[in-house]
Amino acid sequence: MTTPHHPASAPAAAAGRPPAPVRVPATVPATAPDPRRLPDLALRSYGGSVVAASDESFAERQALVRPGRPAFQAGTFGPRGQVYDGWETRRRREPGHDWAVVRLGMPGVVRAVVVDTAWFTGNYPPFVSVEACEAAGYPSADELREASYTEIVPRSPLTGDSEHTFPVTAGSRFTHVRLNIFPDGGVARLRVHGEVAADLAMHDAMPLDLAALENGALVTACSDAFYSSPLNVIAPGSPRHQAEGWETARRRDGGNDWLVVRLAVPGVVRVAELDTANLVYNAPGAASLTAAHVPGGAEPGPDAGWFELLPRTRLQPDTRHRFRLAGERPATHVRLDIHPDGGLGRLRLYGIPAPGDGARV
Repeated sequence: MTTPHHPASAPAAAAGRPPAPVRVPATVPATAPDPRRLPDLALRSYGGSVVAASDESFAERQALVRPGRPAFQAGTFGPRGQVYDGWETRRRREPGHDWAVVRLGMPGVVRAVVVDTAWFTGNYPPFVSVEACEAAGYPSADELREASYTEIVPRSPLTGDSEHTFPVTAGSRFTHVRLNIFPDGGVARLRVHGEVAADLAMHDAMPLDLAALENGALVTACSDAFYSSPLNVIAPGSPRHQAEGWETARRRDGGNDWLVVRLAVPGVVRVAELDTANLVYNAPGAASLTAAHVPGGAEPGPDAGWFELLPRTRLQPDTRHRFRLAGERPATHVRLDIHPDGGLGRLRLYGIPAPGDGARV
């Protein structure tokens, strides 16, 4: 699918022990209505990096994985020519094509790739393909050039100043992708949307953030995402401003807003952290947490046997709140209710994976 660009609208095994197999998510099929709602596994703020490229004569390769829409200002020239918020290679005068290798900040199962040629009109590549591989450890750029890749997007045509979305059905876990452009030119952004498949072997018998996107958690339902994505609330790191958290529209109906997090693995939540960072005049007045245990990867409904983790509790603006939780019941999903509306910078749910309950697959 190709979308014209509209600038105005526009997340080692212990010595002597073999590594545990990594859980591959299967809850969101490759035919999901809009896989672009899944996290961008390659995003720079999630730890993604362009570790190698054949050329970056006109514009730097790291721009491919920057957050946000590409920017542009006509008539801004530097030593490399017109300044572009993207990756641009020189005009190729010999056989071959240009390429860039991206380390995914959060390894996982790729469901869609977006190649955005925003602002590149007379210098975009006419064709593109994408390959992916799974590489253990911390491979060098030279080692990645020799890795065995699987084609996930066949050679496909591109147009200028447009977003191109390519569905991916490979279904395997990948740690790196290689963007191939034929023969040369500029690409503003590369988005690699999918489900995180984290290697949690090093966390055996240790607490972890069961709600962390980088550990494999996912927001699967939400009442409202007017100002920003609910995925932000479980993203790595701390939010730098309001747009890096979750914020809803103002409610006028007497209800309240909420979201549901599918935990990275089933577990017992011991500590909840609700951070209203940067939300000063739009923080919720209060929040509550409930949980459900639904085996088999199904999504919980109203009759899923929800139980209370945190009763309705007053929140303060721009504050990190931590609450010790009682109880020993394992959960697969947690629902956050905010009253009546507003937003949250981050939600952290620290706990212990439930042994024998799918915590390690």
